[in-house]
Amino acid sequence: MKRASLVSVERKADRLIVTNCNSSRRNALSPEYYDGLSQALDLANQEAEIRSVILMGEGGYFCAGGDLNTLVKRREMTMSERTDNIEKLHNLVRQVKGCSKPVIAAVDGGAAGAGVSLALACDFLVAERQAQFTLAYVKVGLTPDGGATASLSRLIPRQLVSEMCLLGQPVSAERLHQLGVVNVICDRPTLAEAHLLADRIAQGPAGAQGAIKRLVEAAVDNSFDTQMDLERDSMAEALGSDEAQEGINAFLERRSPNFA
Repeated sequence: MKRASLVSVERKADRLIVTNCNSSRRNALSPEYYDGLSQALDLANQEAEIRSVILMGEGGYFCAGGDLNTLVKRREMTMSERTDNIEKLHNLVRQVKGCSKPVIAAVDGGAAGAGVSLALACDFLVAERQAQFTLAYVKVGLTPDGGATASLSRLIPRQLVSEMCLLGQPVSAERLHQLGVVNVICDRPTLAEAHLLADRIAQGPAGAQGAIKRLVEAAVDNSFDTQMDLERDSMAEALGSDEAQEGINAFLERRSPNFA
């Protein structure tokens, strides 16, 4: 396990567990967390043996987003300096979305602000039944960042996005589960459910999974025809892979495939 003061990165078999350890501030984001998560995602991209990354928070809460004690000082910065600081968050969100391995958010307690953005950037979202998702920027005179409005507008009705962003109204994990935003809702600690998802990922074909993740991400902005071209090329490449040979043979032989 690698642990800095505010972040822990643990390698457990075929997965990485990245924990925000700023529990005294409900796991508000910190430069240490940015660095730790960024390095973990780089490691996941580089090492074939790593099949997934799990994000969680220490002490029963996922992430409270930006630390207002830090943000209040940004008024003294120039516009360029403020933009550069926000871009650090945006680059981290891009890195989560662009990771070649599936990323799982394990949300205990809840998520707020950029913590919501971080959770929504993940490929899978597991949430505690009582968890709340809050974008209360408006209550302190701020506007959402981290891709929150982009992600939510693609996932839920505009009226609910307005409720969350214009009123700062918390939305429950159960409601988001009903809308398909949350994959798994549970009463026990979410890490256990996240590990079950990671187990399923580890049993699948890594190459195909990476290609599917790229297709899903590209589909948001591509035209129908452009996306079909990407699917064509991806499928043609997959058909020549060892994974496809094993998967098809296993199906025809009525056995479970061994993608390892």
